[in-house]
Amino acid sequence: MASASTPTPGADANALIARRYPEDIATQGNLDLIDEICVEDVLDHSPLGDLKGREEQKEQMRMLRGAFSDFSATVEDVVTEGDMVAMRVTLRGTHDGEFMGRDGTGKTFEVSNMVFTRIEDGLIAERWVIPDMMGMLTQLGIVDAPQM
Repeated sequence: MASASTPTPGADANALIARRYPEDIATQGNLDLIDEICVEDVLDHSPLGDLKGREEQKEQMRMLRGAFSDFSATVEDVVTEGDMVAMRVTLRGTHDGEFMGRDGTGKTFEVSNMVFTRIEDGLIAERWVIPDMMGMLTQLGIVDAPQM
């Protein structure tokens, strides 16, 4: 089993490819990069629903960047194992557009996000995105925090 300190061949390259999604696509808004770093029928699994293909990926990123004009995704940690890259990412943004049927609240959020990315022949083939949706919706005032 490989560790972060002794990467397997290609592990560094896989990590660099996986990082480009949060850093260059989500944060910088370079949606055309999806065509370069993802397989044509890329799969994405998240609480917002499953997506298949590059165009669905682009559309969801347009929606997120429209809902949160200052949206950012900061990679905090990366661990690779074979063709899988696991990342701990911090998501931030200001809710100034429609999101999940709600108009912008003007409130900000900062939540943790876990992303698992499968790399196939040097391209992103599949992603599992697991953000703290409850934390996000609570910070935006869309839902009330549960009482303990």
